[in-house]
Amino acid sequence: MAPDKAGDAIRARLDPFLVGVPVTVADAAAQTGLALRDAESGLTWLSKEYRGQLRVTSEGTLVHVFPTGFTKPWEGRDARKRFFQALGRGLMGALRFIVRAWVAIVLVGYALFFIGLLLAMTFARQGNDDRRSSNDLPGGALAYGLMRVVSDAFFWTFHPWSPFSVYAHSGYGSYGYGQPSYGRQRASGPKVPLYEQVNRFFFGPQRAPEEPREVERHVLEAIRAGKGRIGLADVMRVTGLPREQADPMMARLMLDYEGDVAVSEDGGIVYRFPEIRRTASDTATPRPPPAAWDSGPKPIAPLTGNSTGANLGIAALNAFNLLMGLWSVENGMTIERVAHLFDRIPHPIVDTGLPVALGVIPLVFSALLFAVPVGRALLRPLREREFIEEKGRLAVLKHVLDRVRAKDPVTDGSVAQAWQSATGRPAEPKRLDRALVELGGDVSVEESGENGQTRWRFADLETEAAAVEAERESAAEDEAHVGKIVFATDKN
Repeated sequence: MAPDKAGDAIRARLDPFLVGVPVTVADAAAQTGLALRDAESGLTWLSKEYRGQLRVTSEGTLVHVFPTGFTKPWEGRDARKRFFQALGRGLMGALRFIVRAWVAIVLVGYALFFIGLLLAMTFARQGNDDRRSSNDLPGGALAYGLMRVVSDAFFWTFHPWSPFSVYAHSGYGSYGYGQPSYGRQRASGPKVPLYEQVNRFFFGPQRAPEEPREVERHVLEAIRAGKGRIGLADVMRVTGLPREQADPMMARLMLDYEGDVAVSEDGGIVYRFPEIRRTASDTATPRPPPAAWDSGPKPIAPLTGNSTGANLGIAALNAFNLLMGLWSVENGMTIERVAHLFDRIPHPIVDTGLPVALGVIPLVFSALLFAVPVGRALLRPLREREFIEEKGRLAVLKHVLDRVRAKDPVTDGSVAQAWQSATGRPAEPKRLDRALVELGGDVSVEESGENGQTRWRFADLETEAAAVEAERESAAEDEAHVGKIVFATDKN
């Protein structure tokens, strides 16, 4: 019988609101009339579907426990999380599109228009004759000052000779003295388009997409390296997952890769996957994958990922548009007024309304664009705390697993030292206690160890380590062999 069909039969006969009640394979078989093998595969399928957990009695009997019964209270939470993640990705995609449009049409376009306007106003002021008074040009002195500041900023930001050029780290070379004008050479490294630099400035660099089955692949590598035998400690070592997530994952892998569970005399649980060992390669035993703490948690992305010159240039462009939008609002620079600004016969200065196109739009959008990186910078300390928290958690996991494997004592002092060595800062005792309890730790009967420090005991991990070691020693080498090839289509 298929595992899902057996699971449905068990679920239909047992209490649908079964919460935390232990169930053995024999219980399921007696309640449903299923064969023991079908009852076992059905309970394994239910553990996968409803995040069940395993227990072992002193007699070596495997017991299934479903903390939430045959319900999935996490589905609503996960669905909301997926919804908000999709919504966030959609909003970020829309915002990125708006920013790109802003760069191509508005940011550069407004800057060029305002520079042209300032230049025209400045030359008109210099060539002014008796027919036009200098007071007829609104903001003439301010326009001239802004023009000078912006032109200098553009030169030192974008000119290839400038040490602050945005092209210095974006794939463009620089003109060198003594080189011909046509001798531009590309610097090493890929070219980063301007719109991508602007995206990074406002929204930060994009992360590379994650491989969906990377965690599962690492677990399978650990299984093959461990002669087809693995325990939850090995899974946590490779993936960094907490115990409550590693347990249901192994139930799913048993279904997908034809695994089963073995229980030692001391109650240690071992997951066996003999089919995973089969290989056509004659190489030595596969190497185990690196531990989760070797790579550490995902590093915090830089705020922009751009060079200093690129950030200064983009900020200068946006600030220039913001200031010019403010100047246009204060001086009533509507499109109608700009159209008559350089008439040979002076046009009467009248109120033409609120300048939306040249005032409100660049002012509001530039202010909003500045608010995005400022908000990300304000949230950065929170990201840093989360990074340090995860780094400390992985350090505690490594310390406990290494100590259990070496049969060394685990004390409050040693765990605190491991946390501080990894994070560079001390941890709260309650936070350490919570991390140890999540790993199945209990305070030892001998409450005080060296220097009066509390000792912790991890009975499940200790019995599991012994059981996994014994299973690997007794694993037959023939499991990894595919046998002699008796027929091949690539040979005549």
